[in-house]
Amino acid sequence: MSDDRLSGVLEMVRLIEPVDGREAASIKRLLEEAPQLASPFDEEADPLHVTASALVVGTRGTILHRHRKLGIWVQPGGHVDPGETIEGAALREAAEETGLQLIHPPEGTMLMHVDCHPGPRGHTHLDLRYVLLGSSTDPAPPADESQEVYWFDFDAAERRAEPALRPALSKLAAVWAAHEPSWRAMVEAMDDGEIL
Repeated sequence: MSDDRLSGVLEMVRLIEPVDGREAASIKRLLEEAPQLASPFDEEADPLHVTASALVVGTRGTILHRHRKLGIWVQPGGHVDPGETIEGAALREAAEETGLQLIHPPEGTMLMHVDCHPGPRGHTHLDLRYVLLGSSTDPAPPADESQEVYWFDFDAAERRAEPALRPALSKLAAVWAAHEPSWRAMVEAMDDGEIL
């Protein structure tokens, strides 16, 4: 294993309680196959690689965008840049794709979901999904990103999302409810410009 970032990821993944059989199989696959990859975060090194995405939550619900290449409604995310932390990649990709101010929860980085799925160009993504808090403003993605990016309340998000994402969104709604007072205060502080 040539990438030191992987050992920390594997420890966090082992702590996740899967929401369904698909996530359980994804966790198993990531734990078995990622350590075999010479460069697990490099999309050019192997068609199978680890990616990072964000389950963005806030006072308006959650963010979904219509993937430009796949045409499905999913969470923002993408590839990990060389030397970048995985949680940093989730934050960067989500900010790039939404144009929103985003932060990790005040309790710290929260890896909430794992999903293995086909990506573009015949690739397979071992996707790590982190919870991020988002400002309440409307998304404003740059011109080179999907323009179909919106806040959805949790029920609407579950109806709109790609079916495999729905269990994660249901879990996200429960996590928001459990943390709502402190997380709402953080979002409001972002909205008021107190957190930059």
